[in-house]
Amino acid sequence: MSGSAGAPVSRARRLAAFRGSERVLAGGPPIDTVRERLNRLVADAPAAYDLDNWIDIYANEDGIVGELERRTADALGTEAAAFFPTGTMAQQVALRCWAGRTGNATVAGHPLSHLEVHERDAYAVVSGLRMVHPTSAPRLPTAAELYDLQEPFGTLALELPLRDAGFVLPEWDELTATVAAARERDAVVHFDGARLWECGPHFGRTLPEIAALADSVYVSYYKSLDGISGAALAGTEDFVAEARAWRHRYGGQLFQQWPAALAALSGLDRELPRLPDYVAHAKVVARALQDSLADAGVPWFRVHPQVPHTHEFQVWLPHPPEVLNEAVVRQAEETRTTLFRRWYEPGAAGPPGVALTEVKVGASALDWTADDVRAAVAEFVGLVGRVGGEPGGTRQGAG
Repeated sequence: MSGSAGAPVSRARRLAAFRGSERVLAGGPPIDTVRERLNRLVADAPAAYDLDNWIDIYANEDGIVGELERRTADALGTEAAAFFPTGTMAQQVALRCWAGRTGNATVAGHPLSHLEVHERDAYAVVSGLRMVHPTSAPRLPTAAELYDLQEPFGTLALELPLRDAGFVLPEWDELTATVAAARERDAVVHFDGARLWECGPHFGRTLPEIAALADSVYVSYYKSLDGISGAALAGTEDFVAEARAWRHRYGGQLFQQWPAALAALSGLDRELPRLPDYVAHAKVVARALQDSLADAGVPWFRVHPQVPHTHEFQVWLPHPPEVLNEAVVRQAEETRTTLFRRWYEPGAAGPPGVALTEVKVGASALDWTADDVRAAVAEFVGLVGRVGGEPGGTRQGAG
């Protein structure tokens, strides 16, 4: 089935093409019917939780949600953890608790962070907080930048990894120095760790060692662990107890949450141990993409970071998103290969006339060799030329 490069690819066509693929490099949201997701949940469930136990009611601590909270705290090495229906709610509760405890409603954060880009300014609109930016560079702030802030702040919020900058992380010594600088300025530290699960290989540290740097940690159950939804806020017993009270006030005390909790437990069992393998293979895939795009004569491209810090990274190409998305779907339809997922304009994060996509290396990518990547990239570049009516470029390196 063909389409016009000037029109957006319909969701139905895109999902049908991806679903029909026999090989998938870039992971993304699951392409399941409701029945298939339920069947997968049931298939995974016996290893994750005793299904003869009672369903949870209002996240009771002796049920499945309580079990998830205990296992999350164990994985992170914290005293306790509380389940939240969304990360946005968990983040606001954490920052509100710290503002009350420190007496300072100012948060030091990054303009590319979840708090600023993906949560509709909830920290300000809902919680009445304000944010200052130690840096606008596409990386985490340094200790020197925290010392240079001209006003006090009660909480330092660090997104690990910084997704919109390319899933980037600092080096371990840089992170510990930044945390120490916040402490010296009498601030607490909150980790916006939606994808914290995948940070261990880069730092060469365990999850408890990483989490121990912060006063509170937020983690997602679906971004790295293939869950249905949900998040957790972890920290000391007294902090988590206060967070539970605010969770209720913010509308997070849902009547039943067992499907999300069961999927999260399955993710802790199945996906968490695999993440180091995904991170290692992402480096192979990123290198192969750089070499293949150059070999294919693409006049300009960017793989960022060149050596990924986690199992996710960005690819940039000088074409409109609609052209690239059409090529993505045609490749899946014609060759049953999904090389990339969705492309979009970077907005303020990049120059005009380019598009970027996020590549997530998961289980489906582990058997891809560099030669597999090279063949798929050659097909994709040819399709881009057909869709956009552009002649082949001359070979140049990444810009």
